[in-house]
Amino acid sequence: MTNLVQFPGLGLSFELSRVAFSIGDIDIYWYGICIAFGLCLALVFAFRRCTEFGIDADSMVDVILVGVVLGIASARLYYVAMAPYNYDTIWDVLAVRDGGLAIYGAILSSLVVLLLFCHVKKISFLAFADLGVHGLFIGQLIGRWGNFMNVEAYGGPTTLPWRMCGESIAQNMLDQGYVDQAGYQAILSGNLGVHPTFLYESLWNLAGLFLVYHLGKKRRFDGQCFLFYVFWYGLGRAWIEGLRTDSLYLYEGSTIRVSQLLAALSAVIALAATVCLLRRSKRHPAPLY
Repeated sequence: MTNLVQFPGLGLSFELSRVAFSIGDIDIYWYGICIAFGLCLALVFAFRRCTEFGIDADSMVDVILVGVVLGIASARLYYVAMAPYNYDTIWDVLAVRDGGLAIYGAILSSLVVLLLFCHVKKISFLAFADLGVHGLFIGQLIGRWGNFMNVEAYGGPTTLPWRMCGESIAQNMLDQGYVDQAGYQAILSGNLGVHPTFLYESLWNLAGLFLVYHLGKKRRFDGQCFLFYVFWYGLGRAWIEGLRTDSLYLYEGSTIRVSQLLAALSAVIALAATVCLLRRSKRHPAPLY
């Protein structure tokens, strides 16, 4: 099944299929390909720059083998836990290829794995985290294009020049009550569309990658890149999540978006911690690797 997605203000039109190709009876989805591609690029980057952060390449292999598997599993479990009423069977819960991964689940599990690993191996957790956030930016900016191929993770109605339109989008917006019948027709005609929030987040992460890359060369304390990631991603996610129509809420009927609340709090905490540690580093400068 293909979906026609248009950006009438930009003169762009795409016929999108969730399935990239099939091997026998097994469908390979673009969603999975985007995640895998982003992961591979993140690993290549990490191996090329690990020595700059005082991290041994062999040590990275050990933590990656465990962290990647648990990260994907935790991302799915976090998503399901926030929306348990959407799943009828265990197979629905395990259907990762159908979409539904929450980045905060992956981040939290990765932090736990990394803390334990660094404690056992006597490696600086904060230095490892500084290196790892580069990979997070890379994985997220590429992974969001899997949402585009699935025609999901978009926002509410807008008339902006980069609005995104399509029949499936129009029907979903009507079913969820974001537009009435007139709005439905306006989306079909291209006069109205939705925010391409997947694109917003991808570009936000691209900017974050550029900034953290240069920050990594001048960081004044271990953990500075990690805190920047938490601040930058939290700041962007707090804004973007408010535009989305598929947000996870604290409970059914709640108006509080889980990711928006968590993003805002984490951004504030990271900014405060960075300011405190920068002041401390001025008084007690620490050598870098």
